[in-house]
Amino acid sequence: MTLEGRNDGLPEPRLEKARHVKYWTRCIKTFLPHQYTGNDSNRMYLAFLMVSALDLLDALYTACSEDERCGFIDWIYHCQHPDGGFRMWPGTDFGERANASNAKWDPANVPATYFALSSLLILGDDFKRVRRKQTLQWLRRVQRPDGSFGEILMDGRVEGGRDPRAGYCAAGVRHFLRGANEDASHKYDGIEDINIDDLVRCIRICQVFDGGIADEPFHEPHAGYTFCSLGCLSLMDRLNTGKHPSTDESHGPSDVQEVIRWLVHRQTNLLDPDAALDSEFVGAKTAKLDPLEVDKLLMQASDAQAVSKPSSSSVFAINTECAGMNGRTNKVADTCYAWWSGASLHMLGQPNLYDQTAVRKYLLEKTQHPVLGGFGKFPGDLPDLYHSYLGLAALSLAGSDEVKEVDASMCVSKDVRARLPELWEAWDVENRADDAST
Repeated sequence: MTLEGRNDGLPEPRLEKARHVKYWTRCIKTFLPHQYTGNDSNRMYLAFLMVSALDLLDALYTACSEDERCGFIDWIYHCQHPDGGFRMWPGTDFGERANASNAKWDPANVPATYFALSSLLILGDDFKRVRRKQTLQWLRRVQRPDGSFGEILMDGRVEGGRDPRAGYCAAGVRHFLRGANEDASHKYDGIEDINIDDLVRCIRICQVFDGGIADEPFHEPHAGYTFCSLGCLSLMDRLNTGKHPSTDESHGPSDVQEVIRWLVHRQTNLLDPDAALDSEFVGAKTAKLDPLEVDKLLMQASDAQAVSKPSSSSVFAINTECAGMNGRTNKVADTCYAWWSGASLHMLGQPNLYDQTAVRKYLLEKTQHPVLGGFGKFPGDLPDLYHSYLGLAALSLAGSDEVKEVDASMCVSKDVRARLPELWEAWDVENRADDAST
């Protein structure tokens, strides 16, 4: 079904690819604007955004020389912690002055470890310098008895929030270093695996009454937490896309159809964060989705399960030529939620339940910067690394042929994720050789 009121005679807006490549090349090769000073201790996260963006644009190997790419790899390994995991930046490394009393100020960090391993994979590294065994041992210690993950260990205590972001990063690290097969990976070098069942339970209890997933039970649901929850489950092969009953506590989320329903309602034509509710629609024909019609269409989608070939149009009609996605009820559209909400629907096997053409038009007409490249948070905003990266990733999911195909659960290109099986096979060969020699 096409969008009502769309003028199909007009050419679809295009990605200003050369400007985006220039934007990201400038970011990775020169000093960032002074506004990023406060993010100095988040360098690993910023590095991931830069190298992955250039990969999505198929420009990493043309924008950066081999020596530069090797330098990036060496810098990432410089941030590796001697006891496993990675730091978010090298500023906490005491070097020769490290001792037991200052060790708590130099911890490995769960999100940093995920971003470091992702970046190494993007850059084509073979992971031979990764302290794999120590990292897996450390990862198990960062999980709390209730199944949730923190961010760091300090004096033996797990510190950091309990929300699904850390769980997602931990599941990603586990996926990188143990492989996809839960049974086989559990036996790796006798290292205890994380408690997957308890982590699944943490996610299941965070689904709230209106369908979305929150950071804690009974909190407001959020598209970012929903994505991290679904991504975590997917990376552990515990995502329920409707094939398991809701009573199956080994998989999540608790109610798949309610999550899908909540995600469908994230698409919105409210675009201006400073406008009054009705000011954007004066004189315009607006429509409200009929809940009964939504139920009917969701049942049809459930019966059909995933649509085998994604389409750029949705089964829902929105009376506007472009529509973005929001992250919470009654919020305006925001570039990043085109990823968090859209990727969640893709993971659940329902890519046709949002209007991809409308999302592309929102990103390319409203938040793409026409001069600098990149994407801003809202229409008219200057670009920033976070929204510029997620804008590219969301474009890929929404059917753009100007960006590499992206993996919905890992937020990297499918080309990058396809390198993992080769690494796993190499480790299996090494383990078999070690077993034969003992």
